Amino acid sequence: MQSTPLRRLAAASLAAALSAAALTGCGSSGDSGSGPAELTYWAWAPGMDKVAELWNKENPDIQVTVKKQASGDDLVTKILTAAKAGEAPDLVQAEYQALPTLVSGDVLADISGEVKDAGKAFPAGVWQQVTLGSDAVYALPQDSGPMMFYYREDLFEQYGLEVPGTWQEFADTARELKKQAPDKALTTFSSNDSGLFAGLAQQAGAKWWTTSGEQWKVGIDDAATRKVADFWGGLVEEGAIDNQPMYTPAWNKAMNTGEQLAWVSAVWAPGTLTTAAPDTKGKWAMAPLPQWDASKERTGSWGGSTTGVSRDCDHPEAAAEFATWLNTDPEALAALVKEGGIYPAATAAQTGGALAEPPAFFANQPDFYTEAAEIAKTTAPAAWGPNVNVAYGTFKDEFGKAAKSKKAEAFATALESMHRATVADLTKQGFGVAG
Repeated sequence: MQSTPLRRLAAASLAAALSAAALTGCGSSGDSGSGPAELTYWAWAPGMDKVAELWNKENPDIQVTVKKQASGDDLVTKILTAAKAGEAPDLVQAEYQALPTLVSGDVLADISGEVKDAGKAFPAGVWQQVTLGSDAVYALPQDSGPMMFYYREDLFEQYGLEVPGTWQEFADTARELKKQAPDKALTTFSSNDSGLFAGLAQQAGAKWWTTSGEQWKVGIDDAATRKVADFWGGLVEEGAIDNQPMYTPAWNKAMNTGEQLAWVSAVWAPGTLTTAAPDTKGKWAMAPLPQWDASKERTGSWGGSTTGVSRDCDHPEAAAEFATWLNTDPEALAALVKEGGIYPAATAAQTGGALAEPPAFFANQPDFYTEAAEIAKTTAPAAWGPNVNVAYGTFKDEFGKAAKSKKAEAFATALESMHRATVADLTKQGFGVAG
């Protein structure tokens, strides 16, 4: 199997340098042979084995065995190691931001020929993340995390606050709350989950990684991201919002007692609130994310995963068939919602069926998933690169310091540091970097 590093990609088509080698690695054995095609699927989503059982009962010629794995960087490292030894699983659950790393590591096959028109089942901004902006298809979207605005409906009414439609209104709402209740905060800026900031930057139009000729171009400190960093840094400096990280005991208490009235999060937030703020069930409501331009509805992504086929797969057509079923078939998607608690990326599955009723924590908002589906349609494209882990790690360190300092200028400095660290790492790895 020949290696085709991502550093040789042409900007016009990510697939151009990779598709030939990808097909060679996965397709040479074909799907012929005696007995069923035995496929191994590495995944972390709860209940995935139960979903696979539905497939196995109806497809005796293609049998899928799910092997539960850890998620995040640990799984990426494990897959890369297995691929180098020619022992990668046939299928893998991979987060969107991990795809460029797996493609550059010659792990994933281009399955565009096998999945054909599957892209029509997903929002354009989500589908773009599995094609990496090319004609190739490196995975099928499984679940997505469109971002939304959550707020305490009862407390907004108590303080006479309006749900902000723009980020300027968001800032004004934060200031108004502080005037009325200095001991409360609209929300907090948190540095312990990089995905939140990345999603906010996407909504603003940021493109952190793009290709230029045969080189990568890093745009982490672009105008869109600077606008986001300046906005939140300004609110922290003036004391309009809190500066403490999420998911800590202190944050849980603030959410549960009403010390914080809102949370910029994603569609999966009800599950987190159920644990973090159990006493507030039925008191929250969800609305679209505030906009930079009220005339252009957009949201960012925070979380979500895909199903990819590896180049080590001996049965690529069978694997692609299962991946397509898993992420587009109504029965499979209903099972994913029921068993794994995911929010399906496929548009048709985002309302009705398993999502006909709102989350139990939001029983007061019966149109929760109808509203969520409309928001999901506005998902902005995301631009990922082969070293997201470095960018995310630097964000946590540098923005953590900035938030603690409560200085707006420290947020700008943190963004510059994040950009430099990402460029330096790409260069160190041997990738060509433009600009």
